[in-house]
Amino acid sequence: MTLAALGTLATGAAVAADAPPLVRQINNGNWLSQTEAESLRDELFYQRAVHAYMTMLPALNTIGMRDGSEAVFGKGYDVLPIWKDRMDSRTWVPTPNADVIYSMSYLDLKKDGPLVVAAPPNVIGMFTDFFQRTITDVGLIGPDRARGGLYLLLPPDYTGEIPQGYFAFKSSTYNVLLFFRTIMKKGTNGPDPGPAVALAEQTRVYPLWAAEKDLKPMQFPNASGRRINMMYPVDSSFWSKLKEFVDYEPASAIDPELSGVLASIGIVKGQPFKPTGKQPQLLQKAVETAPKMILAQRQLGRPDGRDRYYKDRQYLNTWASGTSEWLQEGYTDITQRSSYFQIAFSSASAMVMRTLDAGSKYPFTLKDANGSFLTGSNVYRLHLPPNPPAKLFWAVTAYNITDGTMTEAPQQLPSINAFNDVATNSDGSVDLWFGPQKPAEVPESNWIQTVSGRNFLVALRLYGTGVEFFDQTWKPDDVVKVR
Repeated sequence: MTLAALGTLATGAAVAADAPPLVRQINNGNWLSQTEAESLRDELFYQRAVHAYMTMLPALNTIGMRDGSEAVFGKGYDVLPIWKDRMDSRTWVPTPNADVIYSMSYLDLKKDGPLVVAAPPNVIGMFTDFFQRTITDVGLIGPDRARGGLYLLLPPDYTGEIPQGYFAFKSSTYNVLLFFRTIMKKGTNGPDPGPAVALAEQTRVYPLWAAEKDLKPMQFPNASGRRINMMYPVDSSFWSKLKEFVDYEPASAIDPELSGVLASIGIVKGQPFKPTGKQPQLLQKAVETAPKMILAQRQLGRPDGRDRYYKDRQYLNTWASGTSEWLQEGYTDITQRSSYFQIAFSSASAMVMRTLDAGSKYPFTLKDANGSFLTGSNVYRLHLPPNPPAKLFWAVTAYNITDGTMTEAPQQLPSINAFNDVATNSDGSVDLWFGPQKPAEVPESNWIQTVSGRNFLVALRLYGTGVEFFDQTWKPDDVVKVR
């Protein structure tokens, strides 16, 4: 080799050594191979599909509820299904409350324009947009202060005059969830739903500008005792329903950056959605893997422990000591938000604020006192000390861990509340039992049936939460494995 050639090599080596970091990191400044480039493009598409799933789950959660309800009861502002005999495990919906009377409907402000909702007194409820962002609480924490009142719901693009006499709110989406709960009375042999149903049936919904003669009479179908699938999609229809939602709602309903993520997987408002090549398979993979990722986060727990209600108990706070908007100090807690909407729906201020004798609290546990996950094959006992701080009532319910549906065993109502004829101890405390079969010594009224071989969680509800809960002078015992 000549001296000139050696000099050239030396110069070349010097150039390579002095190259910018990314030049050195990526293939020495050269294009990737075609195979690697295509693989990375597919991986990015998949990752963005997973991100889209997690961030759009609140909307798809609501869409699933609407589609399931309307498939059975029909649609329209005049249709308000009421679970008149309480909701049980035959209704598939995330963490429903079997211990109040549910009224739920889905309003379309694009089709019907501004809508007036005459809310009865003493409702515990809310209106949310279809991202489940609370428009307003209704009831004791709402502006009517449990006296009832006229709520005016305005479309996101409404620019007209707002008449006086209403609690007026503008929604960020045309679609709105109406979610009311009414409280049962204590009857002779347990809760009496009659008065709560009668109260719910006072609800009236009508277009603001419609003449009285043109209003549709309200329909209150009984949703109890029927198989109703109100869950969000678990297959590729997740994406087609998401596309329909994006096309229907105003562009302002979705943050521009999130719209950019959706655009990167082919979901653009007003444009065809036609996945090509490997994209359908990648979208299918995302809709199967993303829920497992969310479940894994819930299973492994938060490293910061912000979701622990107590230092010496297993109970968790599903908002992780944040706000109903999933705000922590300085950021939106997207992990906690997706964890919530995998197993629950609706998030309102009344559920999170520390409001004495008016709001509600929902400590729940995935584990027994020893830190082992609850499984339906075992028998457990839950001891509630005397005088639970719940001015309205308390309730305990068992749910499936994957989606928050009620555990569905031959006992179709896996819940016990303060209105039940529950056996109490001499000091006023209560022992509740969980298991696939009722232990011989346990009264039927104190037993919740579980499904063998399937994990479950236990949720405690305290409606009208008292000060003893907030200062932790009253705490529920951990669930204890008996056998």
